[in-house]
Amino acid sequence: MTAAGADRRRLASVVHSWAGRPVLVLGDAMLDEWRFADPDRLCREAPAPVLTLRRRSCAAGGAANTAVNLAALGGAATLVSPVGADAPADELHDCLGRAGVQDRTVSLPGRHTAVKRRILAAGQILLREDSGGADDPLTGEAVEELLGTLAETTEELRRAGDGTPPPLVVCDYGLGALPGPVRDWLVRHRDRFGVVALDAHDLALWRGLAPTVVTPSFAEATRLLSTAADPTGVATPADDPGAAPTGGEPAAGADRVELTSDGRSVTGAGLTVSTAPGAGTDRAVLAGARLAELRERTGAAVVAITLDTDGAIVGGADGAQRRSHSTPVPASHAVGAGDAYLAAMTLALTAQAPLPTAAQLAQLAATSTVTATGTCVCHRDDLLAALGGEEPATRGDIVAEAAELLDLIGRHRDAGRSVVFTNGCFDVLHPGHVRYLEQAAHLGDVLVVAVNADDSVRRLKGPDRPVNPVQDRVAVLAALSCVDHVVVFEEDSPSALIEAVRPDVYVKGGDYPPEMVPEAPLVRRLGGEVHTLGYVPDRSTSAIIDRIRAHDRGPAPDRGPAPDRASATADPATADPVAADPVAGTAPADAAGRDHRVREP
Repeated sequence: MTAAGADRRRLASVVHSWAGRPVLVLGDAMLDEWRFADPDRLCREAPAPVLTLRRRSCAAGGAANTAVNLAALGGAATLVSPVGADAPADELHDCLGRAGVQDRTVSLPGRHTAVKRRILAAGQILLREDSGGADDPLTGEAVEELLGTLAETTEELRRAGDGTPPPLVVCDYGLGALPGPVRDWLVRHRDRFGVVALDAHDLALWRGLAPTVVTPSFAEATRLLSTAADPTGVATPADDPGAAPTGGEPAAGADRVELTSDGRSVTGAGLTVSTAPGAGTDRAVLAGARLAELRERTGAAVVAITLDTDGAIVGGADGAQRRSHSTPVPASHAVGAGDAYLAAMTLALTAQAPLPTAAQLAQLAATSTVTATGTCVCHRDDLLAALGGEEPATRGDIVAEAAELLDLIGRHRDAGRSVVFTNGCFDVLHPGHVRYLEQAAHLGDVLVVAVNADDSVRRLKGPDRPVNPVQDRVAVLAALSCVDHVVVFEEDSPSALIEAVRPDVYVKGGDYPPEMVPEAPLVRRLGGEVHTLGYVPDRSTSAIIDRIRAHDRGPAPDRGPAPDRASATADPATADPVAADPVAGTAPADAAGRDHRVREP
């Protein structure tokens, strides 16, 4: 076995070893809302784009996304967090339930669940609207209820682990979930927990916790370094103890790093370093020079400074530095990647992996999630696939059985991805099909194509169809990059499969309005949208078959475009979704008497 192969097996063994490990997550939970829109024009009132909303998706965010990542990586996550008794909280509960997270959130009437709403156009984030948070502090009664839930949940996890103190992840993003009394309780009861991982915007507040690992960003680390230690050993802001720890320009010859007043660059010993990725002096060099000081300031055994697109630098008690690297991606792809990093680091340390191994797995978990727009979630199979050991479940066999497909869809939804569903015979794949499927894929994150089995095609199209058996039809569809999963169904209608998958978007081909689609009532009852895509000129399966047969019979006169024809055996509910001519059966007429026929390739 090669050294690289042995290393991959060693890392994979750690991933397998943490399966089922219970982890308690405490902190600021929020809902991530993604709104995808198309820019149509500029409005008359101002030089601003007019956007048409195409789809909306929601995912767990903050501490909730860390819990989702822990569960997706194979751990057993429990979340304790104060949330509102409102609609965003309902959606957050649904996200946690689908991810398999034990939901011990405390619902507080009158509190607003924190929400981050992002509006995107053409793949770019145009704006973000935040609601809920620090302006909505917990009342004394709410704090007592939260502490009661925390103590009870901690004891439950300890008993379930035969007395072993459970690991704890603390996510403090300044949104009010962890006020002073909660921090004090954690410090007093530190012995109730094993590994403690801390991700906090203001690390100075947590000096007494003695965490196992802290994972500050570069800016968060420099904020801590810009504070001075008081005689009690507790870090306080260098200027005004009551002010936010933003620091200022250092005095001449100052021997510490400080954040400048604009909050965007740091200075130290006369050196100014931009926090923008790739600008100025290497941030990893500066961060590495201060790892020992950061360990002393935080009281942590391990400090992992995350550098977004530049990876991370990690230091432990041995003084050695471990540097990891990442791949630059659009900002909309990296939302929540730090949560995946924190989750994998916690699980690896809980499994008693050496620090270099934990750092490597954490970086790999973060890097493997940043492949698409949305809130990042790293699944165990994704991580193993990145190690070269196994194919990820969501990218494994594209061709799936119905039961396997439902499991894949569940994983996609856990990751906040929306599902697009279409169906048809796809007997002779042609450019009309390809363009149709590419358009359908752009309506969501995951495209599922359901294909009629051979017997179903014969019942719908006649005894001389299909021309190509289902194995060939499926193989060609699976080769298209826009198709994520292909499933075969035996029935004449895909209704049962639609009800099981519950697609966010259902797509059919045709020049008729969506309300004329036979499956539309079912899809809408399940909460999905229905889209119809227009014709691709001069493309149809029947026309192609006719040309082939005409060629076999010899030259035929040029009759122009293929005529419009209907098959008496075709069912419009199951006809192929794309063609130039409406050929596969007679569709219902609308109120004006126009004939809306479903196209067949």
